[in-house]
Amino acid sequence: MWRFGSIGCLLLAGALASGDTPAAQAPSPPQKGSEAQTPDAGIGAVSGSYAYRTHCASCHGADGKGDGPMAENLRFRPPDLTLIAKRNRGQFPADKVFRIVDGRNPLRGHGGSDMPIWGDAFKNADTGYDDAKVKEKVRTLVDYLRTLQVQGK
Repeated sequence: MWRFGSIGCLLLAGALASGDTPAAQAPSPPQKGSEAQTPDAGIGAVSGSYAYRTHCASCHGADGKGDGPMAENLRFRPPDLTLIAKRNRGQFPADKVFRIVDGRNPLRGHGGSDMPIWGDAFKNADTGYDDAKVKEKVRTLVDYLRTLQVQGK
């Protein structure tokens, strides 16, 4: 499973570094207080930060800098997720990031994926196998990644 993570990380870095597509319209920011919510409260209540800590931090690091405890064991170093907007002319490409995280509709020209296909992984009993809930979980994660972006150019 971890070998899948390294290619996905490489793809995420490459796709976001290209910056050749216009930035997508920004999704609404996470709601205040979502940090305290837990997965037990239902999929809509799962915060993006909780999803990140649970599924992403082991490779990308707690702060998103690509320095998670598993990073050294991967074939390719996970990208620094705090620089997504900087690599895209100051714009956070939410739709592009969504497609990369979800993984079920990969971006053309970016090869295979070492990163898990989270859209498939999230389609489980916790989400009731409901694709709308899976997409919402991915969206909360993307919204959280937006909050990690370094400020300035």
